[in-house]
Amino acid sequence: MSVAPEVFRQAVAALKSSRPRREIELSEVGPPRRLAPWAHALAAEATGPAGEFATARLVLLHDPEGQESWNGVLRLVVYLRVELDPELATDPLLPAVGWSWLTDALEDTGAAYTALGGTVTLTSSARFGDIAGPARSHDLELRGSWTATDAELASHGAAFHELMASAAGLPPEGVSMLGPRSADAGGLG
Repeated sequence: MSVAPEVFRQAVAALKSSRPRREIELSEVGPPRRLAPWAHALAAEATGPAGEFATARLVLLHDPEGQESWNGVLRLVVYLRVELDPELATDPLLPAVGWSWLTDALEDTGAAYTALGGTVTLTSSARFGDIAGPARSHDLELRGSWTATDAELASHGAAFHELMASAAGLPPEGVSMLGPRSADAGGLG
């Protein structure tokens, strides 16, 4: 295998330089092989305070020749899945909210991009027979991709972490979730 182009090596290093918050587990995984000559992939998992479980993959693709639909040479692809509460799963605004997790994260981190597109899919599954798990489950799946306008991808990595935090229902960093107070706590009574 030949040596990766410098722009790709810089992009991978910048993406790795962005550190997730402690609630997000991040690991490198094998990237897809047929989408571009060069690829790098990360997987993430996070569990929110109310038990929301989110998983995601972020794939960096590099084609030195570019691809017409990319409008550049560095493309990022995200796939996110989050388990939903049954009541939340019926909210007609949920797809737009899910998409805003990605667009807000990119905007909040200052990630420079073009050619953003994707889908949000809501699924409801029923289990039968000897399949383990809850009788019914509901999921939101977000698939999105965008083209980075340069190889400085630290902000794109930070956006991926912010997307995970939103999907898992994590509070903003530095904010603690308050649990229910009992009448005996703190001298209340």
